Amino acid sequence: MIAAIVLAAGESRRMGRQKLLLPYRGRTVIEHIVGQVIASEVSQTIVVTGHDAEAVKAVLADKPLTVVENTRYKEGMLTSIRRGLQEVHPEAEAFMVVLGDQPSVSSRLVNILLRGFRGAAEDIVVPLYDDDTGHPIIISMRYREEVMTHFDGTGLRGLIYGNPDCVHRLPVDMPEVLRDMDTPEDYQRELDALAQGNV
Repeated sequence: MIAAIVLAAGESRRMGRQKLLLPYRGRTVIEHIVGQVIASEVSQTIVVTGHDAEAVKAVLADKPLTVVENTRYKEGMLTSIRRGLQEVHPEAEAFMVVLGDQPSVSSRLVNILLRGFRGAAEDIVVPLYDDDTGHPIIISMRYREEVMTHFDGTGLRGLIYGNPDCVHRLPVDMPEVLRDMDTPEDYQRELDALAQGNV
């Protein structure tokens, strides 16, 4: 059993408006991402909100998932991961961290990573494209307490860099693992990729 924690708490400062609620494929960005996660082989989907929590929660009201609010979202992404971990099913073997501003994520990609994790000897799986690592990432629940209590200054990078022998960099043929969406230009890039059939 692997749970997905979708991070949807940020302030979207560089975008100038709530990027998770921008239109994408006839829905909002966050609806599309969550839909892809739910359609994958993950066993549990948790969405962590923060800024604009009620608006984000409202568009997800009819989805089979758990929505929780991180009141400490201004302190950084790690606080949202920790809030999500509080909701992960006790029988879960691992959790996947999914960015709420990565609209090109697909259920195909999620499933490739899930299968990669199940087949790997290592406890952490990150997608690798053209020698760069991206998202989503999968982390064994054996690291739960460490994530809950450490890495305040580094985030999950601290976990990954501190355990190099436990990280499997899984090659994928999808450059979208390197793309998130912070600015209006990023959003336009994602719309252009969609129009060109590149996602």
